Amino acid sequence: MESSSLEQTLQDGKLYRHVNALIVAHLRDNNLNQAASAVASATMTPLNVEAPPNKLLELVAKGLAVEKDEMLRGFSSSALFDSNMPMPAAYGSIPAPRAVAVDFRQSPLRSIVIASCSLFGTALEMIVLSAVHDTKGSSKNFAKHETRHVSEHKNVARCARFSPDGRFLATGSADTSIKLFEIAKIKQMMLPDGKDGPVRPVIRTFYDHLQPVNDLDFHPQNTIMISGAKDHTIKFFDFSKTVAKRAFRVIQDTHNVRSVAFHPSGDFLLAGHFHFLHVDDAICFDGLRFRLRSVEVTVVEEIGGTDHSIPHLYDINTFQCYLSAEVPEISDSGAINQVRYSSTGGMYVTASKDGAIRLWDGVTANCVRSIVGAHGTTEATGATFTKDQRFVLSCGKDSSLKLWEVGTGRLVKQYLGAAHTQLRCQAVFNDTEEFVLGIDESTNEIVIWDALTAEKVARWPSNHNGPPRWLEHSPTEAAFVSCGTDRSIRFWKETL
Repeated sequence: MESSSLEQTLQDGKLYRHVNALIVAHLRDNNLNQAASAVASATMTPLNVEAPPNKLLELVAKGLAVEKDEMLRGFSSSALFDSNMPMPAAYGSIPAPRAVAVDFRQSPLRSIVIASCSLFGTALEMIVLSAVHDTKGSSKNFAKHETRHVSEHKNVARCARFSPDGRFLATGSADTSIKLFEIAKIKQMMLPDGKDGPVRPVIRTFYDHLQPVNDLDFHPQNTIMISGAKDHTIKFFDFSKTVAKRAFRVIQDTHNVRSVAFHPSGDFLLAGHFHFLHVDDAICFDGLRFRLRSVEVTVVEEIGGTDHSIPHLYDINTFQCYLSAEVPEISDSGAINQVRYSSTGGMYVTASKDGAIRLWDGVTANCVRSIVGAHGTTEATGATFTKDQRFVLSCGKDSSLKLWEVGTGRLVKQYLGAAHTQLRCQAVFNDTEEFVLGIDESTNEIVIWDALTAEKVARWPSNHNGPPRWLEHSPTEAAFVSCGTDRSIRFWKETL
């Protein structure tokens, strides 16, 4: 009995050491050196401890996925949603990624060292790859894809978004409608000589906006989809209800809502506004200083970009809106084109019409870094974080896609050779972040770069009548969608 207890104690101690090592390495690798030193000192962990890149994030993601599966067996929705809402089986359960995200800090001119260890084991395996002295020919090949026209709107297809689990796709249009697709049905539609007759991949169509739809997103746990539109509204749709055609909740804004994105936790809401209050209106909340105004609307956790320059933070319990008392100087031309959260919600990024990329603290709502002139004097049309939150990929009307280091604001890579000066085009990673996809308006092509070497590896005809205005890649597999000014929606998937 004593032997068993001692063995358990030793195993617990080993586990704690592994966890401490992963925490220290994670903080250090994300440039949080002061915090890493404090944890290292308190836990007697070497500050230079080795750990695989993103190992802590990978384990947390897997744990959350398991937790979601368990919750779904006895899931109780937030009071903001219908507690009796039926949900698709295992909705929100995120499949394991196909590969670890690329470490953009690797230099092709240095030896690459990969350290791998088991969280519960003692072995540490070091694999040293030979030095690469020339980047020429080192780019990876992007697998061939097949494409299919899956549907079309009555006017320009303006935006698209996959659900977090990759099972659904939503598209929004200038015709004010939103189409919801089931990915399994799209794949069935693409099979040759289907025996079951015509397949209809569109499972819902929503009509509730009065003006063009700008952006869409899915709730991370519930079967809720949101949309932002030119009619100054953010609308909430329950797509588990087959007969629902209209929103069950609405946020009435005062400006064009250009971009929306759910926070990973669903506890707060961020939306872009251009509303300033006198400093006397500031309050303190949990030790932080905010400006406050009342909001008498029902909201759900999300972040939005509008024809304003400052995103606002909403408390979904009190429906009050908080704006950080510390805001940067932003010109009237700084309206937000796109806003996106990092994977943990600890930061969010905005791409603005004044050409700037701005990084914001997800807790204090303070702007922690402004990359002014990131795309010169032209609009920055999109920005998104890498999965490890260390970098931001941005796109602008200066015909460039750029990768920025979050910790320093340093330009790390540029992806050039595709002209985009007119449309509010997007730049996206593939699901493994090994490749970057963009649009060349001048040739009506989809361009693919190796994310690490920044070399073009493919140029494909878009098959749209005119250049597509939006690309969105599946978060879980080798598939993406393109939305065209020709009203059509095309689905692309890797050829097996």
